[in-house]
Formats: sequence, C-alpha cells, structure tokens
Amino acid sequence: MTGRSRSAHPALIALGAVGAVGAACAVWGIGIERYLFTVREASVAALAPGARPLRVLHVSDAHMAPWQRRKQDWLSSLAELEPDLVINTGDNLGHRDGLQGIRNAFDAFAGVPGVFVHGSNDVQGPSPRNPLRYFSGPSKRHRDPEMLDTAALDAYFTDELGWAGLNNAAARIEVAGSTVDLFGVDDAHRDWDDLDSVPATIASLGARDGATPLLGVTHAPYQRVLNAFTDNGAQAIFGGHTHGGQVCLPGFGTLVANCDIPLKQAKGLSTWTHGGRSIPLNVSAGCGHSIYAPVRFACRPEATLLTLTAQDTPA
Repeated sequence: MTGRSRSAHPALIALGAVGAVGAACAVWGIGIERYLFTVREASVAALAPGARPLRVLHVSDAHMAPWQRRKQDWLSSLAELEPDLVINTGDNLGHRDGLQGIRNAFDAFAGVPGVFVHGSNDVQGPSPRNPLRYFSGPSKRHRDPEMLDTAALDAYFTDELGWAGLNNAAARIEVAGSTVDLFGVDDAHRDWDDLDSVPATIASLGARDGATPLLGVTHAPYQRVLNAFTDNGAQAIFGGHTHGGQVCLPGFGTLVANCDIPLKQAKGLSTWTHGGRSIPLNVSAGCGHSIYAPVRFACRPEATLLTLTAQDTPA
C-alpha cells in the first residue's frame, strides 16, 4: 500500500500541473488575449514604378455582437491612422443584432474610400461547432442557418460610408488623388465565388493603364481564388477568414486555417506564386471570433496598416 501511494504521488502532481497550465491558458485566451487588439504594420513594393505610396487599412472578421464595446471602440480608433483606403474582407456580423456594433465601429470612416466583400457570417448567423472538427478539414455549412440582414449591412457600407461592394464585382475608385482598380469575389468558403467571371468583371472597368494598381479582394483565401487572382493580373491580394488559426501553438504557429491555404501563409504578409508570377498576399488574422468560441491564444486580434509602395522596375 505504501509503495502504491508513493508511486501515485508524482502522477498526481503532474496531473495537477497540467490542469493548472490548462486553466492559466484558458484565462489568458478567454479573458485577456482576445482583447489585446493590435495594429500590424508592414510595407511592400507592389505598385508601378513612380507611383505614390498607398496606405491600406485591412480589417476582417469582426464577427460583431452588440455588446462588444471594446472591439467597437478599437476599430473606430483606427480612423486616426488616416488610411488612404479601407479593405474589409468580411464576416462583419456575429449576431443578428450586430449591425449597430458595426455602425459604432465604422462610422468614423465615413468619407474614407473603401471596399468590402462578404464572408458567410455576413449572410448567415454563427452556430455552435466542435472545434476539433476543424482538424478534419474546412468547416461545413450549417443545415438550418439563421439568416442575417445582409441588405441592411450592405446599405450601410455603400450608402452611408460610400464603400464599394466587390462580391463577384469590380470597382474603380479615386484614392488620395490616384485611381485604384479593385475586384473581388463572394465567399469562396461557401462556393459563392464566381471565378469564371473574373476576366469580364475586370474588363467592365474599361481601359486600364500600367500606372493604375489592380488589387484582388477575397474573404476566404482558397488556393483556387489566389491562383485566379494572380492569373488575372492582381498586383496584391487581400484575404481574411482564417483568424490566423485563432488558437495557435507558441513556437509553431497556426494549427488550422479552415481552408486549403498553406498554414505558413494563413496570417500576415507573404508572397503568392503561381503561373510564373509572384505577388504580395496579406491574410488578416481578424479582430473577432464566433460568440460560441470566445478565445484567442498566441494569435492576437488585429488589423493591418499595409503601405503599398512603388517597384523599382516594372513587374
């Protein structure tokens, strides 16, 4: 009996230590890190030689609920960065009453040029999910989703803020005295993207010259989307959706991306290469989370201030 007690004692200590570490991680991820909103700043040469720099504020995946005032206030404060252009890569809504929170977050950007695309959570409400299922592949469609007021969200962005919707569409806008062409697709995670129409969509903008940048915008950065954007001349691509993994492993990084993008490119600025072209790709880790998974670990909520600068020689 004495021998058994002595052998069990180290195991109990180890079990207690594991439990304490787990509890500390939960407290950090749920109670602290998900509120550590961060602005990631970067620059990359992507524009035609001689072009003026373009300061792009990239926001994504707010998953807004009406009570999330800290997130709303932080997003609103980003207007102080004075971006030339706002690119919103979707999943703005996280609750059927989330639009008021989105108003609180983005009213400060009225008059700042901007564009947006949809994520599925701009159309369908969130649902509880088993997080372990993400390791088996991208999440599946909920059978009976709650439909959100997408029309009201789009009307706010377009009519009140003056932003252009890029859901399988393109837009030519004036940004700080320069012309910028942008195109995008609806959420590829729900197969709402229409990649076959991308060439015609870009052509609808009219004649293009080499000095006008062409930027691609998607919510979910699936490889088929990134390849099509590269083939069609995008000079930079912006995506979201992945949450950067949301719960990452310190020293390793992203564990799941909820799409087929390589894990090493599931957040941050990288280079996408396809068909002999290499272009900048910025995937935002986003600033929110589902109300059913209120945690961030080793993956702070973020927005990106990405400065696009001129290349020394033609691409």
